[in-house]
Amino acid sequence: MKSSNLPTIVPVLPSSNIQRDLDWYKEKMGFEKTFGDDMYAGLKRGSLELHLQWHADTKEDPLLGGSVIKIFVEDIQPIFEEFVKRGTIVEEKLRRNTPWGTHEFGFYDPNNNAIFFVQDV
Repeated sequence: MKSSNLPTIVPVLPSSNIQRDLDWYKEKMGFEKTFGDDMYAGLKRGSLELHLQWHADTKEDPLLGGSVIKIFVEDIQPIFEEFVKRGTIVEEKLRRNTPWGTHEFGFYDPNNNAIFFVQDV
């Protein structure tokens, strides 16, 4: 299969409060809402796109949380510095030269979804 047949992938993260999370992603990560309502919404920053889907966090409709996304970047330093300024993370979060060959940092959104930014070294 040619890669042009697979142009992008969009993670869908669970949310217990779409409006709260839209505000959080804008303030803490610089994403803008592109569409949506109280049940499902899309956000975008440059070529990155995320969707949020509301869940009641009940036995019949669990929120679950604990999803993980990794966003790979060519140069981690500018995005790291931006997120420190936004108050998304603290400076001690940047891990350089991990045993698996990356520089990276991560944090959790309000629904306990883990978001990592990773640079291969």
